[in-house]
Amino acid sequence: MSAQFQGKAILITGATAGIGLAAAQSLIEQGASLVITGRDQGRLQQATQRLEALAVQPHKQSVIGVLCDSANVEQIQQMAAQLQRDQIKLDGVLLNAGVFYPEAFEQTSLENITTTMAVNFTGPAVTLQALLPCLNQPASVVFVSSVAVLKAFATAGVYSASKAAFEGLARVLNVELAERGVRINTIRPGVTATEIQAKAGMDEASIAAFFASLSSIPVGRVLEPRDLVPAIDYLLSDSSIGLRNAHIDIDGGFGL
Repeated sequence: MSAQFQGKAILITGATAGIGLAAAQSLIEQGASLVITGRDQGRLQQATQRLEALAVQPHKQSVIGVLCDSANVEQIQQMAAQLQRDQIKLDGVLLNAGVFYPEAFEQTSLENITTTMAVNFTGPAVTLQALLPCLNQPASVVFVSSVAVLKAFATAGVYSASKAAFEGLARVLNVELAERGVRINTIRPGVTATEIQAKAGMDEASIAAFFASLSSIPVGRVLEPRDLVPAIDYLLSDSSIGLRNAHIDIDGGFGL
């Protein structure tokens, strides 16, 4: 494993499982120090300990876990204030936390719309705004979007809109924040095996059948979080310095 992130500090939202945790594991093994967020204290502590065990310099505190719900603006602002007090400067931010509550538009509740937009759009927007004083120059911001912004899926309207909303904001921010050396790029995962399916209300049999149906796409299987990691590493690294508002679609050929 290379040490291209040696001396770099990266913040990852929603890093207790799935894509966020996989990215955190890769970064810590390459020498990065991390700030990770989660909304469950027990799971946050477990993830922090797990990551610390992988640290290149285990004697040094390489992982800071912060209890922060991406739907809670007050917690986001408190997190940013804590980082400022501790004089922590960030070289990268992975805006990963997200939710998916599938529902046909005709039956979509106001609560669904409000919650989805709060976590998938307002949360990352407020997080990035609050963290601006903590960002080094240059700094890389990576947003975890979805292939759903490109391909229409029944019952995914609100989810698609929430991801597309931040992508629209990111385009403008790449202009507004250019003087600060901040670049924002996006990955768009296809169907990936994480906790999001169960949290969306699918039972184990439904999830297994859904994943099995993906054997017909070019990659021949459902994606795993590890499949997204190389692109995240690249966008967070200095190698992506020339990219602004790039979108990397990682869907295993699902959209072909």
